[in-house]
Amino acid sequence: MKQLLDFLPLVIFFAVYKFFDIYIASGALIAATALQLIVTYALYKKLEKMHIITFIMVTVFGTLTLVFHDDSFIKWKVTIIYSLFAIALGVSQLLNKSILKSMLGKEMQVDDNIWARVTWYWVVFFAICGLVNIYVAFSLPLETWVNFKVFGLTALTLANTVLTVFYLYKHLPEDQRKELK
Repeated sequence: MKQLLDFLPLVIFFAVYKFFDIYIASGALIAATALQLIVTYALYKKLEKMHIITFIMVTVFGTLTLVFHDDSFIKWKVTIIYSLFAIALGVSQLLNKSILKSMLGKEMQVDDNIWARVTWYWVVFFAICGLVNIYVAFSLPLETWVNFKVFGLTALTLANTVLTVFYLYKHLPEDQRKELK
């Protein structure tokens, strides 16, 4: 259910874009992200920082897109969010307080050097995605960017999540691997 809620604003954005335009889709994205926060809080009685940051970014850049009738703002949102994720992960690792380890360390106990590799991998991944987004957003047609944003970046993120889990699993102590089977 939680994963479905995470993808709901993206699905709504895509569907509204296909039937209307980027401006109506941007407004729908703002509304859907607000609804996502409300439903998440109603179901789980808490909100994750990532959801709050995403909502703020969607609201700011979506509103700028609507007010100035310029799709550049909603396109930049993607790169800025990925940049913030990369910076947060990198800084947390430099401070020896890996965000990924704090999120997943209870379920997957691996050495700190493994957490560091995974963290730096995701820093590079988010940085590359942000740069590729700039290229696609400002060099290719809007339709291509919307498809890339919805399908390309989502698929890449899911694939990298699966790869990360397999990598972590490979480095789990034998007794913990047996528990997970």
